Amino acid sequence: MIPLFKPYMPESLSELDNILHSGALSYGKWGKKFECSLCEFIGNDYLLTTNSYASAIQLALTVLGLSFGDEVITSPMSCLASNQPLLTFGLKIVWADIDPKTGTLSPDSVKEKITSKTKLIFHNHFCGYVGYVDEINSIGKQFGIPVIDDCVEAFGAKYKGKYMGNLGTDFTIFSFQTIRLPNTIDGGAISFKDKKKYDKAFLMRDFGIDRTAFRDINGEISPECDISMKGYGMTMSEISSYIGYSQMDDIPLLLMKQYNNACHWKKELPTVDTLWRKNTQPNNWIFGLLSENKIEDMLSFRNKGYYSSGVHLPNNYYTVFGERVFLPGVERFYSRFLALPSGWWFCR
Repeated sequence: MIPLFKPYMPESLSELDNILHSGALSYGKWGKKFECSLCEFIGNDYLLTTNSYASAIQLALTVLGLSFGDEVITSPMSCLASNQPLLTFGLKIVWADIDPKTGTLSPDSVKEKITSKTKLIFHNHFCGYVGYVDEINSIGKQFGIPVIDDCVEAFGAKYKGKYMGNLGTDFTIFSFQTIRLPNTIDGGAISFKDKKKYDKAFLMRDFGIDRTAFRDINGEISPECDISMKGYGMTMSEISSYIGYSQMDDIPLLLMKQYNNACHWKKELPTVDTLWRKNTQPNNWIFGLLSENKIEDMLSFRNKGYYSSGVHLPNNYYTVFGERVFLPGVERFYSRFLALPSGWWFCR
């Protein structure tokens, strides 16, 4: 059976053994190389890697100065990994409805959910399909609320010809977990619209330390280097950075393979409703379609050798998030959405 997900690894990781025995395993040369390659790829110089996707979210929330009980508007139709960090940070989850044709946040619903306590809009781009970027960002600007583009599954997706992470959104968060492109086994990244927030996050990611001044000429910790902000241990290791960096040259070809696979499905299934929209280019991590006979079609595709799935359960179904809220767009989308294999490994 052709799998829906599969980790990518280059054929050769020639420097891996050298790094393992180098004595320099913490963030350093390869961490900087990986960040530079990511910046070049998406077209934004303000980007930091982290040791996990959840760390990237926590770092962004801290940089924004959010506090316990602040409200965040988010979509329940997303990966659980997206919404759990918001909850564990102490934010109050406010579910907005989605467009049942796209799986992404409905701008009208987002606007309706805004209160005086709303401090963040968390905009998930479902399974690599780009949501209503301009509309959501415009709402954020209108009400003075920062917006995070949640690209847990959307690295390499484009909107109006630009990559996610370079669209003028306040923050964009990526996952580099095992089944993402690129993957670092585990890891994440944040891109920033604002250099001041980037600079703050740069220090906060590493315990608030300015490494250029932390040690004196004798290699001792300098008493002249003050630590003035709280921080975390969230830097990406050299091993993870090297694995990610080693994949970057392959990313354009892998994304092209995924695009061609998606085009193949569109040709083979000309009458089905898809999630593709004007001015958007998904990363085609999966091929998403909408079916009135979801379970029947899912089993049919599996019988033909293509692993099909609904991928995610609406997060508002989980009791950890409190009382279940009925959202008609979410229910309609969830009842119809199916994903088919479209990844780089799928040879038609």
